[in-house]
Amino acid sequence: MDENLLSNTAKLGNDVSGWVTNNQELIISYAVNLTAALLIILIGSMVIKIATNSLNRVLKKRKIDPTIANFVTSLIKYALLAFVIIAALGRVGVHTASFVAIVGAAGLAIGLALQGSLSNFAAGVLLIGFRPFKAGDFIEAAGTAGVVESVQIFTTVMKTGDNRIIVVPNSNILGGNIVNYSKEERRRIDLVIGVSYTADLQKTKQVLQKIVDADERILKDPACNISVNELGASSVDLIVRPWVNSADYWTVRWDLLEKIKEELDNNGIGIPFPQMDIHLIREEKA
Repeated sequence: MDENLLSNTAKLGNDVSGWVTNNQELIISYAVNLTAALLIILIGSMVIKIATNSLNRVLKKRKIDPTIANFVTSLIKYALLAFVIIAALGRVGVHTASFVAIVGAAGLAIGLALQGSLSNFAAGVLLIGFRPFKAGDFIEAAGTAGVVESVQIFTTVMKTGDNRIIVVPNSNILGGNIVNYSKEERRRIDLVIGVSYTADLQKTKQVLQKIVDADERILKDPACNISVNELGASSVDLIVRPWVNSADYWTVRWDLLEKIKEELDNNGIGIPFPQMDIHLIREEKA
């Protein structure tokens, strides 16, 4: 029995040794190809990262809009990554022609399943093409207001005034109204100031005009419009519409409101507020 076991073990060892000897070149070839494929992916990823970063810097040095620069480099990055992956698969013996056909069929199926993502991609291309805004603009879109940080392949990144980062799908932005507050160099401040019906309107307008003239940030051309806008239920409503540089909009608005309140008080011009008279009726019991 021991002789048979030794004989079978020796035979098995000879078979394994023979198989290794016969397939040694094949094993070495697979090992070399697998190593080469891994090196292609590793070196390719490093080269792509260096190339796209360099391209991004060159585009920005040439005064290209950062939004366009980031979008273009992202597209090039993913296209080169796909090329590197196909090259690595071809190195390990995968027929790339068949692989491309399979990827195409899979891409069609994935595209049908991910229609939302494709619409976001298409919206991103249109946003870059038509450029309703650029990086650094303060916009209001998709129910969100903030400064545009970047337009990416599928999303737009915005930063709010309280330093929150909001990522908005591109299709949501393109599918609704886009309000760009930074597009024009000048903006008009619209204020409605209500004063008492007993107030002297000419004096009130003079006080408001004096406040506007004293602020150097308010532009002289176009001239500020100060007019009676409406005879309200409890006040005479005047409009004050000065023009300012877009960068000064909020600071001038806040300062004007504070200054108007102070000057109207100093000149005895009342600002009415809603009031309600309640009449109590007491019924006498019989």
